[in-house]
Amino acid sequence: MKQPIKLYPLNIQFFGRTLQEITARKEEIRSVLEGDSPDVDLNSLEEELRGLNEEKQQLEKRQQLLKDAANINQGKGEYRSIESFNPQEEKREEGTDSLEYRKAFMNYVLRGEVIPTELRADAITKTTDVGSVIPQTVLNRIVEKLEAVGMILPLVTRTSIKGGVTVPTSSVKPVATWVAEGAGSDKQKKTTGSITFNYHKLRCAVAVSLEVETMALAVFETTLINNVVEAMTKAIEQAIISGSGTGQPKGILTETPAAGQAIDVSVQNYKSLTDAEAALPLEYEANAVWVMTKKTFMGYVAMVDADGQPIARTNYGINGKPERTLLGRPVILCNYIDSFSTATTGEAFAFLFNFSDYVLNTNYQMGVKKYEDNETDDLVTKAIMIVDGKVLDVNSLVVLNKAAVV
Repeated sequence: MKQPIKLYPLNIQFFGRTLQEITARKEEIRSVLEGDSPDVDLNSLEEELRGLNEEKQQLEKRQQLLKDAANINQGKGEYRSIESFNPQEEKREEGTDSLEYRKAFMNYVLRGEVIPTELRADAITKTTDVGSVIPQTVLNRIVEKLEAVGMILPLVTRTSIKGGVTVPTSSVKPVATWVAEGAGSDKQKKTTGSITFNYHKLRCAVAVSLEVETMALAVFETTLINNVVEAMTKAIEQAIISGSGTGQPKGILTETPAAGQAIDVSVQNYKSLTDAEAALPLEYEANAVWVMTKKTFMGYVAMVDADGQPIARTNYGINGKPERTLLGRPVILCNYIDSFSTATTGEAFAFLFNFSDYVLNTNYQMGVKKYEDNETDDLVTKAIMIVDGKVLDVNSLVVLNKAAVV
């Protein structure tokens, strides 16, 4: 008589560790993550957890095979009971929300690795099933409001002068005079001023819990860092335009324009543009540009001169990027000042300026780093920058202020 196949208890070691040992090790890893140790190597723990999950899948697969084999022999009186791996085993995440599937999907998108057969169903995908192919966690992404940044920062003069260093400036130049033969001229004094750059620290920090950090996908971390850098850029550009100079760079609109270069405008019209151009000194008009909001610019676009020609023009270069001009002068659009329609009386809504006359001093370039808060176990991503900025020459500044309608 043929001997029946002997079925061993399922806690026997098939792949080096039993399910009980795997569970115990995962509990140890969880205890380490819940601890306060700052020297935890999260990458190593993540790799070990992945290996433990793979071993667990193999053991569960063997359990199912043994159970199927036992069911085959059940009708011949040769059924053998099969012990459970772990009756108290917590319920695993199933489907596309499981950590295994999310990581497999990430590897498929980034590296082209095929999703393992055990993580996907052997079926034909139809048009109605496309959404289920993408992990549900990825579908539930955060939709963020776009910010308009990066228009001002590339235009200013960048330096790396040590904080506390004084830069000399001069507002008076010597004058040459015609003299008769054998005669001399008066001696002239060269007067100078100075600008001192200080240390102003700009800091942006975003914290996420340890649980989120250990489960996060690469796209989450990349988006987080991009958000931090964007916030830093926005803060710097805002300071360049309207910074108070106390604890932050001094903005262009905080400076006092030269005599006759602050113009009150009660109505958006052609004359307001010509008055501003007339106030801009000839010596400074070469590289001066307009700065205003898009809403203010579109108010000028709607205007025409006496011949019906538009005051403002928008051209499109070879790459299709709009190139906006007012009376032939480039226009830089930003959201760091108010539009004409929303500005209060006496508030600037547009200005002319040569941005090369503004110096942004960054002695310590922006650095992004990550650290763990030992009190809360939060993982913090932060960016720090030492920044100061000032207008070196205010003569290219012409400001349009909103005036009450007469």
